Amino acid sequence: MKIYTLKSKQNLPISIEEAWDFLSNPKNLKTITPDYMGFNILSGDDKPMFSGQIIQYIVTPILSIPTKWVTEITHVQDKKYFVDEQRFGPYSLWHHKHFLKKIPGGVEMEDIIDYKIPMGILGQIIHPILVKPKLNEIFDYRRKKLVELFGDYKISNL
Repeated sequence: MKIYTLKSKQNLPISIEEAWDFLSNPKNLKTITPDYMGFNILSGDDKPMFSGQIIQYIVTPILSIPTKWVTEITHVQDKKYFVDEQRFGPYSLWHHKHFLKKIPGGVEMEDIIDYKIPMGILGQIIHPILVKPKLNEIFDYRRKKLVELFGDYKISNL
């Protein structure tokens, strides 16, 4: 069984409160997801984030095929971190940790995703060709969109 890990860090010139308010609100996922993915929340975004929250949405990540994805927010520590885990969807495992840390002049966001591709050896073959590049593309989009929304972090923000 092959489990992959994707890590991403980004600094933003905003307060930890502003970062938390934006990132912990499921409604903002659509804003930081590429339009071609057809991201649409079906349910679960009507309350502030809490442990046990179930969020259902549709995405079309590959070949315009709509896929239902259900995640559960399993852990929340206000203004520090939250974890979402896939309950149903395209992965055999999806465990996404979101960390926030105050830094001089802003906040550091860190994402750590542990995931497993279905289909055994076939999944392992398509991972470097299709899945990993698509995930990198999505996180590159997210990085650019967050800079567009909140500005570029510069060490001179001190």
